Amino acid sequence: QVQLVESGGGLVQRGGSLRLSCAASGRTRGIDAMGWYRQAPGNERELVAEITSDSSINYADSVKGRFTVYWDISKNTEYLQMNSLLPEDTAVYYCYADQSRGPVERVVRSRHWGQGTQVTVSS
Repeated sequence: QVQLVESGGGLVQRGGSLRLSCAASGRTRGIDAMGWYRQAPGNERELVAEITSDSSINYADSVKGRFTVYWDISKNTEYLQMNSLLPEDTAVYYCYADQSRGPVERVVRSRHWGQGTQVTVSS
């Protein structure tokens, strides 16, 4: 099993910055993508950013130019650098890791989730 532990959330003023970390441990072989979702009260969970092991990156339109996702594969740790934060960025942020396991002819894909970390941006 894969365990994901997030850190770095907190309270910040509008325009401030935070860096979230997501450390993977356990049976991490086969992780080929990681990313972040967020969920604000009353809203659905939305994708914020994702990165694959071949460095393909995707961002939500609302965070482009402000957030940067990167993955230190050697440390099994993913980061989300968040700059120019806005009150609408307030949410619980969840990291995930996608994993492929098993022989080529019977690959099993699974997604693992972290416990979530609160980010609050005051105006």
